[in-house]
Amino acid sequence: MKVKNPILRGFHPDPSIIRVNDDYYIATSTFEWWPGVRLHHSKDLIHWELMPYPLSDPDRLDLRGVGPSQGIWAPCLTCDKGIFYLAYTVVTAFYCNMYDTANFLVTAQDICGPWSEPVPLNNFGFDPSLFHDDDGRKYMVSMVTDHRIPKKYKGRLVLQEYDPIKKKMSGEVREIYQAETIFLEGPHLLKHNGWYYLFSADTGTGEGHGQSILRSRSVWGPYEMYHCPYGERDSDTEAYSILSARHNPDFPLQKCGHCDLVETEQGDWYAVHLCGRALKNRNAPDALRFPGDRRYPLGRETAIQKMEWTKDDWLVLANKTILPDEELEIEGAVSWNYPEGLVRDEFNSPVLDLEYQSLRVPMDETHITLTERPGFLRMYGREGLASRYHQTLIARRLTEFDIEVSTALEFEPDGFKQMAGLILLYDDQNYFYLHITFDEDLGKCISILTAENKDYRYPVGFLPVEKNKVIYLKAEIHKDRLQFYWGYKEDGWSAIGPVFDSSILSDEACMEGWFTGAMAGICCQDLTGFRKYADFDWFEYKICKDL
Repeated sequence: MKVKNPILRGFHPDPSIIRVNDDYYIATSTFEWWPGVRLHHSKDLIHWELMPYPLSDPDRLDLRGVGPSQGIWAPCLTCDKGIFYLAYTVVTAFYCNMYDTANFLVTAQDICGPWSEPVPLNNFGFDPSLFHDDDGRKYMVSMVTDHRIPKKYKGRLVLQEYDPIKKKMSGEVREIYQAETIFLEGPHLLKHNGWYYLFSADTGTGEGHGQSILRSRSVWGPYEMYHCPYGERDSDTEAYSILSARHNPDFPLQKCGHCDLVETEQGDWYAVHLCGRALKNRNAPDALRFPGDRRYPLGRETAIQKMEWTKDDWLVLANKTILPDEELEIEGAVSWNYPEGLVRDEFNSPVLDLEYQSLRVPMDETHITLTERPGFLRMYGREGLASRYHQTLIARRLTEFDIEVSTALEFEPDGFKQMAGLILLYDDQNYFYLHITFDEDLGKCISILTAENKDYRYPVGFLPVEKNKVIYLKAEIHKDRLQFYWGYKEDGWSAIGPVFDSSILSDEACMEGWFTGAMAGICCQDLTGFRKYADFDWFEYKICKDL
């Protein structure tokens, strides 16, 4: 069976994969979005079903106050002797000199939970990965952050043993990788034919991203990096990557790296890795961050590649290049009854669909209810869109460049500090918000609020709308062009506002965060503190090839 990359489309970075019998599971990063760590299940490595989130207890995970693209980084999912292990980082300070990167481990006997209390690990850096050796011992490898100026080494990786009985790190911490020029992160350990392999991401997280492989006869090293014979290097700061698109800027899948490996029941090897699909839009040549870089509003996605072992026991891409395959054959794959994804949510369930996430905190009864008015999602207005504490907002990932999102709501605000509507956002500083609100002179009205790196504008001002009527809102995105619509019935749309440049909802265009992706959702604010509510009848997300 053939599969087309990416397999997890839209904001699904840093994939970690395991196989348990004939079931495959992938964990990906969620950053400031709640719940923490996205899990997918598959039987064929082609179709993937979203599963319950493992980090969903607010008593065990507090993301309040974390900045854009902070929060949950690079989960590592493993399984040993029937126990699932999930290691992850909670980043609470990143855009500064000294990073705060606390690493934790949770376990479960069932992938669907319940998951254990988090066990604190060492905090030398992010990207913790747990390795289960065949002698029963367990080790954690991670990268090391260095706040000194200048750094003593370009890149470092450390290894320490983990004691599963005492549930704590044990013994000496040793550096197993030091480099003056080549930076490695996202490390995973693998043992094969008597070799320990260090499988690590290299050369940053942008278009220079790649994947390297090193090996040693001892888990403690020293590790030798494989010099791929068909790789390219322009400078000593580049790794000898076995996977990268950095020398092929026109290739459709960019930013390739941060891999993890899985062996099928048939003995075939595959790697999952992050990648990105670029628009033609670029930052200005004099932009403060990433000048001239292309924009990736879909964020970093997850792809899959066939791997093979060389005669001298190195692991490389099966296509004999370092470029990923856009499409490949999954050998031995058997089709299964894959559940279709959510398109139109009528809000008939008493709980939110797993597709939605919120910002930093769960949507408890002080934020939303699906039972107060059956068939509707009632959203109680909370804090503003810049809040990093208690917003009432749910959203889902943009997975393609051509999409349509729409909703219908009933909302009767009585003050200008009350708002509800349809939002497209990257983070709390970058969004497009079509909403219903109130004006002292106009009464109930509709408006658009845009934010581009804290530059706030109301491009259409405030337009009156009728009271006690259902309002329909819609957004169409075609590549980089966004057009809003509204009406009093679903087949009576009127365009509102100009065509916006939606490419600003991109890793490269934002001043603070740059690790997530564009989201579409609905939200409600009441800055008076009285929690005025809005009732949403439905929310729809459609992929449109003919826009």
